[in-house]
Amino acid sequence: MTKSSAPPPAATTAWPRLNHGERETLREVLIHGPLPRAEIARRLGVSRASLTRVTRSLLEHGLIIEGATEQRAWTGRPSELFDIAPTARHFFGVKLTGDTIFAAVIDLGAHEVATVEEALTSRDVADVVKRITAIYTELSGAFDDIVAGGVCVAGDLTQDRKLVVDSPFLGWKDVPLARILTDELGIPMATENDVRALTATEHWFGAGAGCSSLALITVGAGIGFGFVIDDRLVAGHHGRAGRLEHLRIDDAGPFCPEGHRGCASVYLTNESIVRSLNGAAADYTEAVELARGGHPAALRAFRDAGTALGTLIATAANGIDPQKIILTGDGLPVWEIAEPEIRAAIDEVLSAGSEPLELDVQPFQFNEWARAAAVLGIRTVLRF
Repeated sequence: MTKSSAPPPAATTAWPRLNHGERETLREVLIHGPLPRAEIARRLGVSRASLTRVTRSLLEHGLIIEGATEQRAWTGRPSELFDIAPTARHFFGVKLTGDTIFAAVIDLGAHEVATVEEALTSRDVADVVKRITAIYTELSGAFDDIVAGGVCVAGDLTQDRKLVVDSPFLGWKDVPLARILTDELGIPMATENDVRALTATEHWFGAGAGCSSLALITVGAGIGFGFVIDDRLVAGHHGRAGRLEHLRIDDAGPFCPEGHRGCASVYLTNESIVRSLNGAAADYTEAVELARGGHPAALRAFRDAGTALGTLIATAANGIDPQKIILTGDGLPVWEIAEPEIRAAIDEVLSAGSEPLELDVQPFQFNEWARAAAVLGIRTVLRF
């Protein structure tokens, strides 16, 4: 486990009951702060007097601090800035893969302050819950003010995110994981699809901060899409928004395991790239090295993957016209190796007259998933 040097609070502090105005104000400072009182009032459309009452309450709860000042250009008078008190509370997050548990604790500013990684020796729900509980017990011994948390998994959840309907890497179906963990840990625990959790985190605390619309695409073991429209994370009516991995790329292409001919998943996933090399590479890392070394078959596989990725990027842009598209995941070497093919496919598929895409390629580490799961805890207490 790694921890920040700052000592944890001496006593457990419960999350306070906040009204709507207090939650909205805290969210503004979380995402856009530090901010002066007048700017917060303008953003929320409330009076200065109303905001003064709200900020007084948040100060008393220890959730924000008032310190630095900025000079107002139009009055020449200093304005005090409100900022998050990041160590006021902490949040717990877990990302589950088919073979690993990644866990993290973050502060209220979504800064990672502790991490745990361990092998997942059993995928049985009871065994996984037991391991998560043990990790939480260890971490809560160091951070005794953890007030909420989350778990993210690859797969489908119900629209209310209370039930893991299907998680293929874990072999789970219809698991009420949020309720089980809330009962076990004694704090509110949310569950979410991993890509949507990462999208929400990038929207509030990452490359998408300040964007009212956003698309996030992950490439790696699978292909994932997350969308934000009008500042809201999109789940879809059945909780399955963003299922574009089977978009057809080539009518004459091979079949994917689900029977779709020439779809994106048959070209773009790490496994599909390795499989296309017919034994020349033992795994994705070796496939990447072969392509970097100029191996013809490996280069062809990555260029095909690049065409698929560019098609997906342009399709997302055509569909929701986002302010920004973020690309991430452990399959990012496709960008390095096949950027010309990606951009060519974007140009071919993007609607005529579209504005140039703002495409942000983000380095990826697996602990980002656990941080995103912990941000679910922040969103839970703020009711987002």
